[in-house]
Amino acid sequence: MTATLRLTEQLIALPSVTPRDEGCQALIAARLAPLGFRCETLSSGPDDFRVTNLWARLGTGQRPTLVFAGHTDVVPTGPLEAWQSDPFLPSHRDGRLYGRGASDMKTSLAAMVVACEEFLAAQPAPAIDIAFLLTSDEEGPAVDGTVVVCETLRQRGERLDWCIVGEPTSVERSGDMIKNGRRGTLSGKLTVKGIQGHIAYPHLARNPIHLVAPVLAALVATTWDAGNDFFPPTSWQISNIHGGTGASNVIPGNVVIDFNFRFSTESTPESLQQRVHAILEAQGLAQGTDYDLAWTLGGRPFLTTPGTLVDAVRQAILDETGLQTTLSTTGGTSDGRFIAQVCPQVIEFGPPNATIHKIDEHVALADIEPVKNIYRRTLEQLSARAAAHAD
Repeated sequence: MTATLRLTEQLIALPSVTPRDEGCQALIAARLAPLGFRCETLSSGPDDFRVTNLWARLGTGQRPTLVFAGHTDVVPTGPLEAWQSDPFLPSHRDGRLYGRGASDMKTSLAAMVVACEEFLAAQPAPAIDIAFLLTSDEEGPAVDGTVVVCETLRQRGERLDWCIVGEPTSVERSGDMIKNGRRGTLSGKLTVKGIQGHIAYPHLARNPIHLVAPVLAALVATTWDAGNDFFPPTSWQISNIHGGTGASNVIPGNVVIDFNFRFSTESTPESLQQRVHAILEAQGLAQGTDYDLAWTLGGRPFLTTPGTLVDAVRQAILDETGLQTTLSTTGGTSDGRFIAQVCPQVIEFGPPNATIHKIDEHVALADIEPVKNIYRRTLEQLSARAAAHAD
């Protein structure tokens, strides 16, 4: 059993269902402190949803800094009887490690720690600082986790140059894909107001579903942007429509539509909001009188173009696996959206993600050590680059 596998199993055995950390960060801090890391716990949130965050730094903050970021919380297990084995009892079957968080993302966390141990054993005086930013609120609301730590770091003026988020980004085998950005997410709740009435007397009522129908057709037909070399075009999708009283002879008084943009760097939240309001008004609807629209910005897009960090990770993957990794911005959001506000270069890399959030979540044993080695090789490359630049 390798050191990475052993630590992964120790982390899986801690039932850290969001927002609980259950000692994961203390376990990691106990490994980092002997290496010289200064470890700080930053708790946030109400007592009934207390979030544990760990900020650990090795170095003075005056040198280029690589941050390893991730989350110790996991999603709920679902029905226990559906699992072949206890989700919080690490189990091996057919060359795979089973357990909740095996892929998302306790393998990555263990790999980051062991990579640092190996790197510092070989280079006790590296040319870079190393930091860890961990939260127990990534799988939950994500309002008291990474975003809070990033604001604290911003206020302190702490230096962050590069960040690797340990999200499971690979597809078939570790290293075949990294995320060098993510789309933004912007949600809207549109309430179109009508006048409730008897369906047999439509002249005495005003059907809000009829009012909104051409608006929805226009929104569906709109090209928001064409995307770019790294992002697909921005998409607009309806998730829910609520209207009617349940009776077949009543015109409803209002209709509520929930929708979401997943948007590229070619659009901004402000531009998308303005265009939606323009489409509503073009159909003769006045804000406040005929409709209300509440917006929720879940995160802005971020993009790290090929450069120091992308090049280092790409080379580390090639040296370790022989793979020419694929750069991608697909998928949902991650805490990278918060870190990108205080760190100029952010990428995500971790093991294959085919079983994340599923019953019998697992990771192939053969995928674990390559993740650790890629993290270590990235440390080596960035430190060598910083040393050369200093000379």
